[in-house]
Amino acid sequence: MIQRTPARIEAHICEQDSRSWQELLSASVITPEALLERLNLPSESWLEGARAGHRLFPIRVPEPFIARMTPGNPDDPLLRQVLPRMDEAAEVCGFIRDPLQEGGAIQTTGLIRKYRSRALLMVTGQCAINCRYCFRRHFPYEEQRLTPGDRDQVLRTLTDSPEINEVIFSGGDPLAVNDRLLARWATDIASVPHIRRIRLHTRLPVVIPQRVCDTLLKWISSSPLQVVIVLHINHFAEIDKPTRRALGYLRSAGATLLNQSVILRGVNDSADVLEELSETLFDAGVMPYYLHAFDPVAGAHHFDVGDNEARELVRALLKRLPGFLVPKLVREVPGEGSKSPLDLWP
Repeated sequence: MIQRTPARIEAHICEQDSRSWQELLSASVITPEALLERLNLPSESWLEGARAGHRLFPIRVPEPFIARMTPGNPDDPLLRQVLPRMDEAAEVCGFIRDPLQEGGAIQTTGLIRKYRSRALLMVTGQCAINCRYCFRRHFPYEEQRLTPGDRDQVLRTLTDSPEINEVIFSGGDPLAVNDRLLARWATDIASVPHIRRIRLHTRLPVVIPQRVCDTLLKWISSSPLQVVIVLHINHFAEIDKPTRRALGYLRSAGATLLNQSVILRGVNDSADVLEELSETLFDAGVMPYYLHAFDPVAGAHHFDVGDNEARELVRALLKRLPGFLVPKLVREVPGEGSKSPLDLWP
């Protein structure tokens, strides 16, 4: 186990909007009408489809993320990730509610075990932003809600599984809950002798940079475990000045920052965008990690990019970028013991 000296890092993200992350989260746009009005998009063109998608999977977008969009542009790559569309109501063969078959991997309430050495803890079902392509848009979060009584069972399961050396905080978005709860989970998990790392999969430092606050940095920097934060950024325009500052605070607290993207039609399905994304990530202190082939989740078929096209894009990146900036092209195949790399030269 790596022992780290706690560091004192103070996060003072002083922007025009000085509200706390909780206030910004509570003030998120949650109706299609409000989002279209905020971005000066004509309701006669977009409202019917947005309402249809919204009924299936409610809209949620925080203001700091909206502020990075271009008003009047319905093809803005950030907007495309969050604006419901009529396409979502179509039933398409092969696109299903649980494409990764996670329902069969639940080991105990709130704990998913898909791989030998890692376990995923469903800290919360809440997200700061509802991405339209989310592979968990149909996940039964209510059935997997962790209660105080489930904590002991989770810890017993981890203690009785010596092959597990890493716990992944997921959800939803684990940073959507308060730091007191996260710190307690981190402390309890650190007491399990064979756990070496805590990993957080999160979008919050990107969509609400103010989430990187002093209490978050305190428990990260004081943890005896290695802390790895896997961000989810699909387009370079998601990384603005406040986001860069927030990521810098996380690095200063001792966290290792990685990024995983999903290849999405109309968002990042070009070599130019993916190249700039990798360069921008590295400039911000984040290593490109995975580029996920699209998971065939019901309601999101319009984002699908075929595997052959994805291979072509990554082959182009290999010619443009140093190898360490080219993310691994992978697909998650239900039942496999790891992510499955896609062979670039089939």
